[in-house]
Amino acid sequence: QVQLVESGGGLVQAGGSLRLSCAASGRAFNSDVMGWLRQAPGKERESVASIWWSTGSTSYRDSVKGRFTISRDNAKNTVYLQMNSLKPEDTAVYYCAARTVGSLKYNYWGQGTQVTVSS
Repeated sequence: QVQLVESGGGLVQAGGSLRLSCAASGRAFNSDVMGWLRQAPGKERESVASIWWSTGSTSYRDSVKGRFTISRDNAKNTVYLQMNSLKPEDTAVYYCAARTVGSLKYNYWGQGTQVTVSS
């Protein structure tokens, strides 16, 4: 059984920073890509950033480029999302997700952590 446990959400003023963490565990954990996604009230879930375990290659949605940084610690099976210069429109529930080798989509999800940015 694979588990993804997120932490680090909270309330912050616009312009502030937060760091999200996602710790992966489980005997069968065999992921090639990890991602952070978010869902705001009344909106569809959207991808924020992703990272490959092996190469560290990253990708970001345009609206967070230059403000958010995804990183990983392979030894700890942990992925991070450093969020700087936060804006009210970043307010959402943030989910960590894992794509296992051979899968075409994310197939493991964390429970989500709320990020609220006040203006």
